[in-house]
Amino acid sequence: MKHSGSILIVDDNPDILIAARLLLKQHYQRVKTTDNPFDIAGIINEQRNSDQPIDVILLDMNFSQDSISGKEGFYWLKKIIEQDANIVVLLMTAYGDIQLAVDAIKAGASDFIAKPWQNEQLLGAVAAAFSHAKDKQQVGKLTRQKQGLNQALNTPNFKFLGQSNAMQQVFSTIEKAAQTDANILITGESGTGKELTAHAIHQASMRHNQTFMSLDMGAVAQNLFESELFGHKKGAFTDAKADRIGKFELAQGGSLFLDELGNLPLEHQAKLLAALQNRQVTPIGGSKTIDIDIRLICATNDNLEQAVAEGRFRQDLLYRINTVEIRLPALREHSDDIPLLADYYLNHFAQKYKRNLTITTHDMASLCHYSWPGNVRELAHAIERAVILSEGENLDVSSVVGNITSNANSTNNPIENNNAYDTFDLDILEQRTVRAALTHYQGNVSHAAKALGLTRGAMYRRLEKYGL
Repeated sequence: MKHSGSILIVDDNPDILIAARLLLKQHYQRVKTTDNPFDIAGIINEQRNSDQPIDVILLDMNFSQDSISGKEGFYWLKKIIEQDANIVVLLMTAYGDIQLAVDAIKAGASDFIAKPWQNEQLLGAVAAAFSHAKDKQQVGKLTRQKQGLNQALNTPNFKFLGQSNAMQQVFSTIEKAAQTDANILITGESGTGKELTAHAIHQASMRHNQTFMSLDMGAVAQNLFESELFGHKKGAFTDAKADRIGKFELAQGGSLFLDELGNLPLEHQAKLLAALQNRQVTPIGGSKTIDIDIRLICATNDNLEQAVAEGRFRQDLLYRINTVEIRLPALREHSDDIPLLADYYLNHFAQKYKRNLTITTHDMASLCHYSWPGNVRELAHAIERAVILSEGENLDVSSVVGNITSNANSTNNPIENNNAYDTFDLDILEQRTVRAALTHYQGNVSHAAKALGLTRGAMYRRLEKYGL
């Protein structure tokens, strides 16, 4: 059975063209020939447009009379590679020597064939060239799949929106900073959209076709910090049953987003700083260093300047990570964006849950008058729950936020008024206490959880429960 691939033979000697075509036609379905190298580009385009792309080219190295230098072959080899790097080229010449063969391989040829050839030798070289071409095509396919997968993985669940002056300033800073490889620190209260900001930076950067890798530093156990970031070798410690690639290496060529950086203990801060300064990491249990090429984006809801003053954060690491700082405003600071955000989340969740709902003017006003201590995240969760619980055509905002939105300024509101104890509903009291802790610690979940005597996991469950 003939191979389905396509071969192009380029030689100014008609006898060579005939001999090569007759031999290869027995084994390959499509064999084209030309005695003029200026036809190569046109033939490649023609075959590609007919869905029968050229896989292998047999290219003579000398086309001028009495020429033996091979320069012409090298010239056309370069042109072919520039046009389609997936095509495999075999160079041919009657004036072969070892150095010429070496130079041909270095220039990008797959092999070097001396004329006259032995038929078995030529068939073997062409078969190897087709195998090489198949590998190239597969690599190209995997690369395209990886780019598509990266694009899918790098696309956040929600859009990063805002029309207010405060958000326009954020967008302007992102646009300027993203075009560089400068390290960026994103600050702001919990729920303001720090991860969305990191995604936006990556998508606007020159690395947008590469990996976006994220890691919540607050969720990493202290004994697994180095393994998560730098990787480990099998047997490096008790539970290291296989090699593990760290986040730095996984993000190679792309962006690495480290969230909740303020929770990183001092001992680990030193190791992170060393990796950033040296631009190298060494897996635990390994001896070989790995060069890293990543764009670092960090985020925190902690006041790192204050943390430095209190000795909780290294000043040199702070200088390293915040070449550019982007502060995200709390939702109460750009409340004119609430209608835009509310409509967006309503459309998103209405599609998700197959509902057809609208927000009344009264309920939209209620949403705009609420302070949203949980910021955009709280708004999104509130809208989602309202979509699920609402009956009829209008979004029932009161079904999830009750008096908080419908009577946000009322002094009788037991949740908003910390001095009001006219309720013994444990859920309301717990919600009020959690909200007060978040407000006191300016949205820092870790500090609020510690003050309440809760683990981070328990705290997040309560934030989810109450839409904070």
